[in-house]
Amino acid sequence: MRSAWVVMKRELGSFFVSPLAYVVLTAWLVWNGVVFWVLTEFYARNAVSSGAASPLSAFFGGSSLFFIPLLVFVPILTMRLIAGERQSGTIEPLMTAPVSDASVVLGKYCAAIVMWCVLWLPTVIYAWIMRQHGTVDWGATAASYFGILLLGSYFMAIGLLMSALAPTQIIAAVLSFVALGVLFTVGIGEFVFDGAAREFCAYVSMWGHMQSFSKGVVDTRYLFFDLSVATLAVGLSIGVLKARRHT
Repeated sequence: MRSAWVVMKRELGSFFVSPLAYVVLTAWLVWNGVVFWVLTEFYARNAVSSGAASPLSAFFGGSSLFFIPLLVFVPILTMRLIAGERQSGTIEPLMTAPVSDASVVLGKYCAAIVMWCVLWLPTVIYAWIMRQHGTVDWGATAASYFGILLLGSYFMAIGLLMSALAPTQIIAAVLSFVALGVLFTVGIGEFVFDGAAREFCAYVSMWGHMQSFSKGVVDTRYLFFDLSVATLAVGLSIGVLKARRHT
């Protein structure tokens, strides 16, 4: 675990000294700020028709504005994890260091989770703003952030796996975008199909995931799905790295 900690610190250090980190963070904050402003304006003008919903519940997965940017930002954040090492030629020194493949992958995965949390940390101010002008269901807000953490656990794991498979960062980003896009599209099938197909689509639905958590409901089905996918993707990433070491 100490080796994984060292890899994580190295990854975070290299990320936060690069211009990419601040471009991504700035773009993300601007996007979220605009989305939150649009939602608050909409709910202020449609207070009666919006019912019990609130700008916060809409912000946390209640609209497509939550998911669309994730299909872009997650690939950008994860594309460099392993593919960047391979492309820059630093993968060889890393592989010859006294660090196991599992430590390398886990260290990079933990760094990706930290990046994910950094993205969402500034959004806490939106809850504070809402509290100044009304009431906030802090239980639902906490559940929303827990849902976001779970969603990020498997988003980042998929991005890590694509980065391990791809020879370049651009290909890794494209593969991550396609994989997450397919999962998002499959989830939309919840509103299209019936019977068993609908149940399956509802189970993998990102939309259903966040709608549940934004209401303060911690659904163990989504908890199991997120952690299972994350564990599988991280395990496959370790396998890919081991296979490449012996080729």
